Amino acid sequence: MKIEMLHHSDITATIQERVSSLYGQLNPTEHQSLLEDALANKNVLMVVCKEDNVICGMALLVTYKVLAGYRGLVEDVVVDDAYRGKGIGKQLMQKLVEQGRELGLDEILLFSGHHRTAAIALYKSLGFTMRNSGVYQLKV
Repeated sequence: MKIEMLHHSDITATIQERVSSLYGQLNPTEHQSLLEDALANKNVLMVVCKEDNVICGMALLVTYKVLAGYRGLVEDVVVDDAYRGKGIGKQLMQKLVEQGRELGLDEILLFSGHHRTAAIALYKSLGFTMRNSGVYQLKV
């Protein structure tokens, strides 16, 4: 297994297809943007796990500055069903945290469904704690 950054210049049709497949496992009913569009934004960092040159996991970190500081938001963490239980999610998250530290982020946030107990256990093991706040959504 190899954990590496994926850059806009790395995108091929095969990579786009593989990322689309992974995203579909995470959010099967959500609209999916093109990887090329997401990575064109310099504030979006993506790490992937490759095994035998096949992407089997991914995670994104979106950075932004607000009055409270320089923050990161973890998005779209998913490991292919066939590769789960091998510690890939942990390695992806560790790489994102490392990138966040290198960028000088003050805080890294993430959202997770309460039903995702394995993911929540992973995040807690990495030092993430639950905020005392709620998430509100408005689809536009």
